[in-house]
Amino acid sequence: MGKQKNEMITVQGTMVAISQTNEENYISLTDIAKYRDTEDPSRMVSLWMRTYSTIEYLGLWETLYNQDFKPHIYEGFKTDSAKPHFWMSPQKWTKETNAKGIISKPGRYGGGTFAHPDIAFKFASWVSAEFELYLIKEFQRLKSEEQQRLSLEWNLQRTLAKINYRIHTDAIKEQIIPPEITKEQAGFIYSSEADLLNVALFGKTAAQWRATNPELDGNIRDHATLEQLVVLSNLESVNAVLIREGLEQGERLIRLNQIAITQLTSLLNSEHIKRLRSS
Repeated sequence: MGKQKNEMITVQGTMVAISQTNEENYISLTDIAKYRDTEDPSRMVSLWMRTYSTIEYLGLWETLYNQDFKPHIYEGFKTDSAKPHFWMSPQKWTKETNAKGIISKPGRYGGGTFAHPDIAFKFASWVSAEFELYLIKEFQRLKSEEQQRLSLEWNLQRTLAKINYRIHTDAIKEQIIPPEITKEQAGFIYSSEADLLNVALFGKTAAQWRATNPELDGNIRDHATLEQLVVLSNLESVNAVLIREGLEQGERLIRLNQIAITQLTSLLNSEHIKRLRSS
């Protein structure tokens, strides 16, 4: 797996790292702790984790979201947390309970203790109620900007798909549609070729998609993923070439389906696409 760069937000003059982990945004507890203790932030995290209320909260969170969590170990920690000399570290908690809400990342730069936002906000409220509010505000701003970027990228791919669709339909008009046919006949051929791409990419025609998704607005392509839109754009160009080469529809379907599988597999494993989604 490629090295991932943390994003940074500034909260009341403190730089806080956001890391993409397990397809979730995790917030640096180490950076939050620096708001109170720049010399030894890890000590602040451990102080917070030694309390009964924290152990209880962490255990409840893991019980809700982590099927591999070890509740019997958690119960022991919860009992021990009432003792005056109890101590807990992120590494110990994660290792012994198999927790996933808190993780420790090695490295001098970009390392430290990170936590799921639910847990990070809880820690921030312990550090400072004011800091917590500003942290939530900045985190929400970051997520809003991410959604806007993804929306712009999605719309760009839709535009490219429309441009390639024109190339596609021109090829159909030149090579498949015979002269002097009715508009209804031409429309059927265009629809047939559009469904050729739908079957190659989505495994079903537009009508079949509508029949199985009556509650959704729009069409099958309106609900395509970013990766599917990229491949659709490519398939339209490839199909235009195959049409001009004189290949029959059935043979083109096989070729296009093979290309769709290859390209989707490549895109889904692409670190660039993963970074795009987390940027």
